[in-house]
Amino acid sequence: MDARAVARPNPVVKQIDSPEFHSIFTQELKDLIALFERYNYEIRIAGGAVRDILMNINPKDVDIATTATPAEMKEIFTKENIRMVNMNGEKHGTITPRINDRENFEITTLRIDAVTDGRHAEVIHTTDWLLDANRRDLTINSMFLGFDGTLYDYFYGYEDLQKRRVAFVGDPDMRIKEDYLRILRYFRFYGRIAEEPNHHDEETLRIITKNAEGLARISGERIWQEWKKILTGNFGIELTEAMINCQLAPHMGLPESPNVQEFLRVAKQVRSFDPKLQPITILSALLNTPEDAVNLNMRLKFTVFERELCYFITQNREETATIDEILPFQQLCLQTISSVKLKKEYVLELLKYHGKRDLYQQLLDWPIPQFPIKGNVLIANGAPKGPKLGVVLDKLKIIWSNHQYNMSQEQLLEHLPAVLDEISAKKK
Repeated sequence: MDARAVARPNPVVKQIDSPEFHSIFTQELKDLIALFERYNYEIRIAGGAVRDILMNINPKDVDIATTATPAEMKEIFTKENIRMVNMNGEKHGTITPRINDRENFEITTLRIDAVTDGRHAEVIHTTDWLLDANRRDLTINSMFLGFDGTLYDYFYGYEDLQKRRVAFVGDPDMRIKEDYLRILRYFRFYGRIAEEPNHHDEETLRIITKNAEGLARISGERIWQEWKKILTGNFGIELTEAMINCQLAPHMGLPESPNVQEFLRVAKQVRSFDPKLQPITILSALLNTPEDAVNLNMRLKFTVFERELCYFITQNREETATIDEILPFQQLCLQTISSVKLKKEYVLELLKYHGKRDLYQQLLDWPIPQFPIKGNVLIANGAPKGPKLGVVLDKLKIIWSNHQYNMSQEQLLEHLPAVLDEISAKKK
């Protein structure tokens, strides 16, 4: 599809003169603007910062687009004795000068995605602002803002932002096929922009569903990065349900039939008494078995904390669902499994999962007592080395907790022979 056929005839939409716009003008930015003017290259604000300014939000980062090529920028900055940092961006057309040795700016040459494979793109540099806008994913991300306040909008992103509408630039099918991660970016920006949880364009959802399998080509790390932002943003629960309805689940590491009913139930409970979501806690509700947690981690490459929390919840949720006293949850905090001490945070998240508000507060206020015996003392008194030592420790900790954590080392050692006999009997 010819970009010019669907673009606005005149991209200049309006002049911006707002406090949010003026907030970006540090002395360093003013010096950068003057530098590019002196060398006759155009620069404009691009992408997210434009969107933020139009939504009356002070932008955190200001990305800049330019007609200068990376080689031309390097020549300017070298000539002007300006240090360049993070040279990794150069292969994507981005140069990062450090102005006045105080502020870094990421400046990217206008480009066209010449060849795409659904994950990566080969780029060609251009001086045509329309062609650069045309390669961007969503209309609300394809606007530019001149430093004189002129808003350039080639694909009606300004109108879409006013309507709180998330739409792909040009042909959605083509945009998604260029990079399948754009499926998740659609949902993430929906959470940022939309005012209602389920006001999607049906045709957009149909095209996303049609391209669902393409997500299998995207790395788990990139998927999890986007999904985490979706879950912690507005309508994260509703958007995850919409993603499952678009048949994305198996390509993101979820089971073929995720437990959506449990997910919605748990999400409601967690939201009701703690707005600070730990995404893994509610995500665990979609999993049917601990094996599903293993598969999800293999796909998404969780952090150690996320992985252990996911395993912990799926392994312990059933047997703890009906418990209404604090002691068993305190005991869970003290267990040692595979040499990883279960953290109190895991048990707190389990209580959130169950919606046990009172027990959650009790555990939160409970300082973990110091277990009076070290492993080397147990070994010196006949306990086995290796994994079995963990089993001995766990059994002694249960005895200790049943005595309100009020036992000395000597008193606990009196129970050691019986514990060793029990483990030995089980082995037979």
